[in-house]
Amino acid sequence: MGNALFIVWRESVEAMLVVGILYAWIKRNDGAGLRALWLGVAAGVALAGALGWAMVAAQDELSGGALECFQLAMLLAAAGLIVQMVLWMQKHGRHMKQQLERDLAGAARRAGGVGVAAIAALAIAREGAETAIFLYGMGLADGAGVGLAGGAALGFALALLTAWAVNRGLRFLNYRQFFRVSGLLLLLFAAALLASAVDRMIGSGWLPPLVDPLWDSSALLDDAGSGGAALAAFTGYRARPSLTLAVIYALYWIGIALAQRRRGRHG
Repeated sequence: MGNALFIVWRESVEAMLVVGILYAWIKRNDGAGLRALWLGVAAGVALAGALGWAMVAAQDELSGGALECFQLAMLLAAAGLIVQMVLWMQKHGRHMKQQLERDLAGAARRAGGVGVAAIAALAIAREGAETAIFLYGMGLADGAGVGLAGGAALGFALALLTAWAVNRGLRFLNYRQFFRVSGLLLLLFAAALLASAVDRMIGSGWLPPLVDPLWDSSALLDDAGSGGAALAAFTGYRARPSLTLAVIYALYWIGIALAQRRRGRHG
């Protein structure tokens, strides 16, 4: 539930930021495209919902090895999307407002209200599609995905509160700070999804464990207990990891560190 709350909170805040930028631009330019904006937002939400339905429908049609491959692919896709999203936001986040406004101005000039609706639909559909994939992967990682709906609802409510707080100019929170902190937490969550995918591949015999377990820290913190299970779900912690998992986990963070260093040199 906590992971679903966080994911929906973060993605909803980003979606609300996008809508706010588009809304402000339209208001500064006669306000003629507001109806098109809201139609585009509705279309984007519908497209994201269609993707969520398609994933569940595809799962219902598959079984055996095909189902395992599909679920594994979705876990890896969710982890990869999170990393790509965080790195993209770190590189382009400061220019997102200007880019959105340029895209909206061009679309409005070329196609009027249809262009405005298309820009809004694509932006919201992207955020919604990411959320749908993340929640699906989270359900696979957690097993049955218990509490996802409740966590998602609370996350959306918290996003509304966050957007209100930022727009009110409260000093304890701003968008830059929010995305910096949430980006780090998202990278931890992507590592957890990757660890679940590796566990599945080892369990299916697609990857050798090499040494299993590499160590046993269950006496200190068991990942089957309440605290350890929460840590495992959010960071990929394992009390008894295999060597394969430990190596892949280490390579993941080395790759993140190298990407951050490269961004620092060119940023």
